[in-house]
Amino acid sequence: MTSEAEDGILVARARDGDTAAFEGLVRRYATRVYRIALRIVGDADTAEDAAQDSFITAWRCLHEIHAEQAFAAWLYRIAATRAVNVARARRPEISLEEEALPPSRTAGPAQQAVAAELRAALNRALRRLTPEQRACWVLRELEGMSTNEIAHTVHTSPDAVRGRVHRARARLAQELTPWR
Repeated sequence: MTSEAEDGILVARARDGDTAAFEGLVRRYATRVYRIALRIVGDADTAEDAAQDSFITAWRCLHEIHAEQAFAAWLYRIAATRAVNVARARRPEISLEEEALPPSRTAGPAQQAVAAELRAALNRALRRLTPEQRACWVLRELEGMSTNEIAHTVHTSPDAVRGRVHRARARLAQELTPWR
C-alpha cells in the first residue's frame, strides 16, 4: 500500500473522530512540517509553535479535504501559510540548521570552518528576503518541491512562484558574491 493510500485511510478514520489515526498522521509528517516552518521563520521555538498550530488547523479542518490521498500537500500548504504569516508578523532570525544541509563526510577542520562561515552568510542573506520569497526558495531548493506544488502550497500562481524563486536566487547570489 502506498503512503498516499495509507494517508487516505488515516484521514477518513480521523474525520470520523479517530484520534489515534490523526496521531499517526502527525507522527508521519511532524518532522517535515517542523522543518518547513523552521526554514521559513528561522526560530526553533516559533517553528515548533507554527508546526503545532498547523496540526491543530488540520484537525479542525479535516472536513475540508476532499481527496484524502492529497493530505501531505494540504498539510504542507497549511504549514507554509502559517509560517509565512508568522514571518510577516516578526523579524525572523533565519538559521539553516546543520541537518538542513548535507553533511560533508571528508571535510577537515578548515573546510568545516569555511562551511560554517558560508552558512552564516547564507542565513544573513535569507533574512533579507521577503517572507514570500523565502518560503518559495525554501520549498524549492531545500524541500525539492515542484513549482506547481509550491504554488498550491503558498496559494499563488506558478508564475508568481517562479518570479519569487528567481528574485530570491538573484538576491542570494548578490549577497553571496564574496563567496564565489
